[in-house]
Amino acid sequence: MGAKKGKAGASRSGGSGGAKDADRPVGRRVLLIGGLAAGVSAAGLAREELSHLWWRLPGVEKARVAGAVDFRGAQWVAASAANWRRADRPADYVIDRVVVHVTQGSFASAVRVFQDPRHGAAAHYVVRRDGHVTQMIRELDVAFHAGNRAYNERSVGIEHEGFVDRPSSFTDAMYEASARLTAGICGRYGIPVDREHIIGHVEVPGADHTDPGRYWDWDRYIRLVRRARSARA
Repeated sequence: MGAKKGKAGASRSGGSGGAKDADRPVGRRVLLIGGLAAGVSAAGLAREELSHLWWRLPGVEKARVAGAVDFRGAQWVAASAANWRRADRPADYVIDRVVVHVTQGSFASAVRVFQDPRHGAAAHYVVRRDGHVTQMIRELDVAFHAGNRAYNERSVGIEHEGFVDRPSSFTDAMYEASARLTAGICGRYGIPVDREHIIGHVEVPGADHTDPGRYWDWDRYIRLVRRARSARA
C-alpha cells in the first residue's frame, strides 16, 4: 500500500502491490501438468523450475493446517486466493527480505480489500495501531504486495495501519509489535537485521508507492527488531 509517487493525498486503501503477480512462461514448448499448461524448453523442465511448480502436479498437495499462523499471537483472516500464489518457501524461493508497507487507510479497510478477489494484491500481515497482528497469507506462499514479481517471491510483506503523512499513525504499540514480528521472520529465514534486508515499499525496484514515508522511524525500528531478535536467541 501507500500513496503513489507523484500524487497528492491517499491512494486507494488496500493497494499493497498493484498489478497481479501473473505467472511467467518458463520456455517455448508447453507441457500439460495436471490439466494446467506450463512452458518448458526443448531440453525439458529444469530442476529449479519444476520445484516451483510442485503444487500443479496431480495428487500433490502440501499439508496445510486451516487457520495456522506463523507468528504466535496473530489472528488468522484469510486473504482472497486471487491475491497470492501458492508456493513452498523457502524450499522453492529463498526468503531474504521484509517489506514494510503503510495502508493509507484503516486496519479494517486493508483487511477488507485483501479479501476482495478483484483487488489483485495483499500482504502477509497487517499490524493495527494498538499492536494487534493479523496474518492473511502464510509465509510459505507468495503474496502480491511489492509490485515486483522477484521481490514478491523473496519477501514477506507487512502492512501497518495509517497514513504516510501522519506521524501519529505510528504508535509505540505498532512499532513494538511489528519489530517482534520482523525479528521472528528474520530468525526463521536467517535474514540479517539491517536496512539492506528490511526495506520500505518505496525501495522495491519499479515501485510506484512512497510508503512507509518520511515519518517512519527506521533507526528506531531496526533497533527494536535487533532487540527483539536478541531476546529470541
